[in-house]
Amino acid sequence: MHGGVLAGWLMVALCAVSGAYCLLRTRTGTPRERRTAGGEALMGFGMAAMALPAAVLTLPEGTWAVYGVVFGAAALQALRSARRGAHHLHHLIGSLAMVYMAVAMAPGAAGAGGHAGHGAAGGAGGVPLLTGALLAYYALYVLRSAGHLIPAGTGVASFAGGSAEGVVSGGGGGAMGGAAAGGGNELTTACRLTMGIAMFAMLLTL
Repeated sequence: MHGGVLAGWLMVALCAVSGAYCLLRTRTGTPRERRTAGGEALMGFGMAAMALPAAVLTLPEGTWAVYGVVFGAAALQALRSARRGAHHLHHLIGSLAMVYMAVAMAPGAAGAGGHAGHGAAGGAGGVPLLTGALLAYYALYVLRSAGHLIPAGTGVASFAGGSAEGVVSGGGGGAMGGAAAGGGNELTTACRLTMGIAMFAMLLTL
């Protein structure tokens, strides 16, 4: 089980670093950008805590109720802001996914007794159809976010006789496109990509 514990700690570290970077972003930018960064920081730190290996630290039973309340409130805030941009819709999906995982991993839920740090052995419960839909969303989100990190004018694009800019910026301006591109540079996009990968990995444990 050492591999599972190491993977859990790696996920904790990546999410915590991403959350810390987003927290730093709350000190600059427009009020809207600061609110967005604050929501991403909350998501990063929340995912870091949820990913703590159970063999190292067992979270108190009431933790899952706190998760539900905190991210339920975040989902309501994102819902009110969704009309202002696609990235808020991504925040809404992320907050609802956190609530869903908290409910599924709470003690007594389908026999679950731990949290995401347990890995597949944790026996966490969930609705397969909903879990599959979230996995599909985050898989596409990760791929699209990774595409936004491809620099323009790369050798691959030149070999193909086209511009990487067309690949990166073209095609579909929905929630995932706005989530990856809205309000950030490459480091911001990389942090969002990291949290997307972590969310996908955590959903796999359900």
